[in-house]
Parts: sequence; structure tokens; C-alpha cells
Amino acid sequence: MPINQTASTTVDVPRGLAGVVVTDTALGDVRGLEGFYHYRQYSAVDLARTRGFEDVWYLMVHGDLPEATQLSAFAAQTAELRRLPEHVRAVLPALAAASGASGPLAGLRTALSLLGASKGFRPVYDIDADQRRADTLAASAAVPTLLTALYRLGQGLEPVEPRTDLPYAANYLYMLTGSEPDADRARAIEQYLISTIDHGFNASTFTARVIASTGADVAAALAGAVGALSGPLHGGAPSRALDTLDAIGSRDRIDPWIRQHVLAGDRIMGFGHPVYRTEDPRSRMLRGIAKQFGGPLVDFATEVEQRVEAILAELKPGRELHTNVEFYAGVVMELCGLPRQMFTPTFAAARVVGWGANILEQAEDSKIIRPAARYVGPEPPVAVPTLA
Repeated sequence: MPINQTASTTVDVPRGLAGVVVTDTALGDVRGLEGFYHYRQYSAVDLARTRGFEDVWYLMVHGDLPEATQLSAFAAQTAELRRLPEHVRAVLPALAAASGASGPLAGLRTALSLLGASKGFRPVYDIDADQRRADTLAASAAVPTLLTALYRLGQGLEPVEPRTDLPYAANYLYMLTGSEPDADRARAIEQYLISTIDHGFNASTFTARVIASTGADVAAALAGAVGALSGPLHGGAPSRALDTLDAIGSRDRIDPWIRQHVLAGDRIMGFGHPVYRTEDPRSRMLRGIAKQFGGPLVDFATEVEQRVEAILAELKPGRELHTNVEFYAGVVMELCGLPRQMFTPTFAAARVVGWGANILEQAEDSKIIRPAARYVGPEPPVAVPTLA
């Protein structure tokens, strides 16, 4: 696909813009050949292992890790933003009913638009940097409340009001289940959330930036990003990875199932990544978290992982294929009691922070993102036929 260089020239680039640099960013990067990614100047995995969600959220928004007093103020500020305006809450039952089998992520698109309108979000080019930041914080803080409310309403349950005394991840689990989570499960989910805040110019992040480049408001950019995330080739894979384990079913079926699908050229969900050519560092970290819980599911998942890599090496030598973040993310979320319908929404509850940071960065550039396309239809101009 070509993109504009000037008004009269174009340049060909790979399909899907693979590997094409479209802008500069100070937010982070993915080094696929090294199996490494970072948020600003810090290893994202190291941050997930050593810091809390609010620390990393502050880093993405402000550029530095917070000191203790800054963290306390930021956590209190964002905790207060979890509560929804009354007229937004009033519409959620209808949104949950309308979403039906599509689930909370479908409802979130509309809920974000309503939230932005109710809070008076204005085009990002019409407001200053402080107001842009305030809008992204308000929207990001509300996303877990919206998602859990939509899920519970869809199950015939009443939404659970957010608590300001719980950290982001623990409050998310509390609003989802109605019970305060134990420390191990809250920390496991927190580490997963931190590890998925940002990951280069993936489809949803790029979508958010394209929309922000038009000057649209924060809610519009986030709603577009949610739409991109809902696609199974992007955010919809954690539950599908567990579906693969379910389809295999038992240890004696591992090898024949894998051989059948590899030889058929089928995609094995939870394996492979468009950027990484080594082990996904997020998968490595989440595997370690899963092993801390232990149990039959973890044992089965690790055996499937080993056999997929071994059989692939035998049948298709030279092809690198490793587990991606979705494989062990699904295992960890299952172990922590999250329903599978909430796996991708949980991903969104983390990635919204990264989207917000990218919107803020994009809003500093007044240039609209406007590529070109190569026309391949019938040769114009053709005379318009006269009506009989």
C-alpha cells in the first residue's frame, strides 16, 4: 500500500504497514528480535515485577516514576474518578441488554462515547495539555467500572460500586466478583495488567492515534481503539488459547491434535506473534506467575507449550513459534477466577492507559495521519451509461 510523500508522489510500503515507521514516540518500543519491550526507559517486565499499576500509569502519563507523595496523590485522584455520572449509570442496563452475546467490550464502545459527552470532552486540539491529561485520566479510570458493570448486568446481577481504598487491580476484581480478592490473585492480575499497558504501534494504539490526529476528543479515540481491540487477531485471543487446551482435552491427545493442525496449516491460538521472533517476554513472566499457583491446568498448559514447539521443529524446521502473551494470560486469568467473557475486556482495562498516553503524545502534533491507497479497480474514466 502506498502512502503520500507529497501531493503528487507516493511510495510503496509493505502490506499492513509492517515495519513502517510512522512517527516518533517517547512512550516505549518493542524489540522483536531481542524479545524485549519497554515503557519509556524501563523494562516493562521489570516494572510488572517490582511496581504497582498506579506507578506505571503515572510513568506513562508524566514521563517519570512517581515519588511516594506523588504516587499517593495520583492514586487518590484516579480512584475518585472511578465513579460514573448518574446518567451514564442509568443507561448501562439498556447497553448490557443490547450487547447481549457480544459482551461488555461491545457495550464499552457506546459507554465511552456517552461518558465523554456527559463529561463535556472537547476536541483535543481545542484544549490545553492539562485538560487533555484530565480527560484521559477520567476515561481510563472509568473503564473498569464500565466493563464490570456491563458484565454483571448481563449476568442478571447488580453492578458493584467502586472502592477508593483499593488499588486499581484489586478494585477491578472487587467490582467484578463482589468480593475483595486475596492478595496473591490481586497481584497476579495487577502484573498482567501492567504487562499489557502498551506494546508498540499495535492496531488499537495506531487507531487511537489516527483518530486523535483528526483532533477528535479523547472518548472518540478510545472508542475507536476498543473497536480495533475487539478483533480476534488483536485482543480476542486469551480465551481462544484456553479453548485450544479444552479442544485437546487430555495428555494422550496432545501430539495427535497438534500434528493434525500443524500439517493442516491451522493457526494454533496462543502461539506466534507478528513482532517477536523469540519468546514473548510477557509470556515468560506470566508462565512464572501461573507456576506459582500450580495445579493441573498449569501442568497441562506447559506440556502443550513444549509439545507444540517440539512438533513444529520436527515438521517445519527453521520456523520459530513460541507462546505469546495470550496463552498464559488465559491460564492466569482462569486461575484467578475471571470468566472467559472478561478476558479481552480485562486486556482493555490495562491497554486504555497506554491508549491515553498515546493520545496525549499524538495531540502534540497537529498533522493529521492521512495515508494513500493504490486504486486497482476498472480503468477510469469510463463514460456514465445513459439510462434507457
